[in-house]
Amino acid sequence: MQVTSSVREPLVTGGKTYKDVTHDVARQVEGKPTIGWMLGLAVSIGVLLLGSIAVGATVWEGIGMWGLNKTVGWAWDITNFVWWVGIGHAGTLISAVLLLFRQKWRTSINRAAEAMTIFAVICAAMFPVLHMGRPWLGAYWALPLPNVFGSLWVNFNSPLLWDVFAISTYFSVSLVFWYIGLIPDFATIRDRATGLRKVIYGALSFGWTGAAKIWMRYEAVSLILAGLATPLVLSVHTIVSFDFATSVIPGWHTTIFPPYFVAGAIFSGFAMVLTLMLITRKLFKLEDYITMVHIELMNIVIIITGSIVGIAYITEFFIAWYSGVEAEQYAFINRAFGPYWWAYWSMMTCNVISPQLFWFKKIRTSIVFTFALSIVVNIGMWFERFVIIVTSLHRDFLPSSWAMFYPTWADVGVYLFTFGLFFTLFLLFAKFFPVINMAEVKSVLKSSSEKVNK
Repeated sequence: MQVTSSVREPLVTGGKTYKDVTHDVARQVEGKPTIGWMLGLAVSIGVLLLGSIAVGATVWEGIGMWGLNKTVGWAWDITNFVWWVGIGHAGTLISAVLLLFRQKWRTSINRAAEAMTIFAVICAAMFPVLHMGRPWLGAYWALPLPNVFGSLWVNFNSPLLWDVFAISTYFSVSLVFWYIGLIPDFATIRDRATGLRKVIYGALSFGWTGAAKIWMRYEAVSLILAGLATPLVLSVHTIVSFDFATSVIPGWHTTIFPPYFVAGAIFSGFAMVLTLMLITRKLFKLEDYITMVHIELMNIVIIITGSIVGIAYITEFFIAWYSGVEAEQYAFINRAFGPYWWAYWSMMTCNVISPQLFWFKKIRTSIVFTFALSIVVNIGMWFERFVIIVTSLHRDFLPSSWAMFYPTWADVGVYLFTFGLFFTLFLLFAKFFPVINMAEVKSVLKSSSEKVNK
């Protein structure tokens, strides 16, 4: 029996029964595509095709199509890589960490957040592969594969190799976790379907019968995967931060990067979850399942992580001053007042100031303000990665090597390609897979006897 506090607002509104939950979620999978969904998919595919021109040009001509130069060897490509990896963090946090802490409010949003994680990691992986120039000749060398070239092995001391292990592990665990959670819902749709649809969802459900022993094993596996995934929330973006923190470049060589990057990743990930869930909520009429309670709680997480990121920015400046290292001090002064000052102050405005508006209950419970600020936060987090990478490289120890980075149409096009890919995958997922976890949402409904008494 599910006991719900009389004081706490219900997580599912509208007096829903188990049958209502099944119907409301399954109808999106079983029904015809809506006009809104088709328009969204058309725009996403259009952006994907437009961006594929830039990807094709990059593969054909090489990374000389990008705006990189001898001084700024990393720019939009690695900025976008770190940004996409960060966006994927909220999925693991919601699905694994909140499961271990028995937070029931995760049930309506965990499925979409997990899917977002997988699609974001796919988008992120594109950039290191494209940056290889001719990936078909050597992308596999990033893996420690046995070979016939003698002792030709990857450099195990390189954080770039640690990235390969961390992100591939993260992707694998997230994919398994996501799919395991889908199996009971696939079985529900299978039981309602006929013809070819029944065969397809029957195969996807792996013969799920809903027996007590199967549910017991499902719960056990979920907890094991949550335990495996929880360290990944901390480790993946920590290792990504080592790409910079283990160098001697002023502005990068700092020990604050691991916690700072993890907080920033959760910050941007929750913002993207909000953006997607508010669209999904409206498009599929799921207002009774993704309620103001969910939205307000996610906004509170954004306040906390945004404040941590703000403290990290201030700490960086303090440590640069306290270090007494002239090059380090100049790197941070250059960020704020140099040629890229506009990127720095955009970052500060979006990441430090805008989340503080959520302290006001009217704003954090407003759909319009929440949607707008979730986009603002992710714009700010993109600028953060741009500021860290480009402003630290374009002026280093040698004034004779100072240079500016200017993105080309290919830089912008490849970034647009990942947006098209991400939203195309998410819209296809939302149509053909249950976007809300029916089995877990049913567990937070009030018991039937309570409903009868009311």
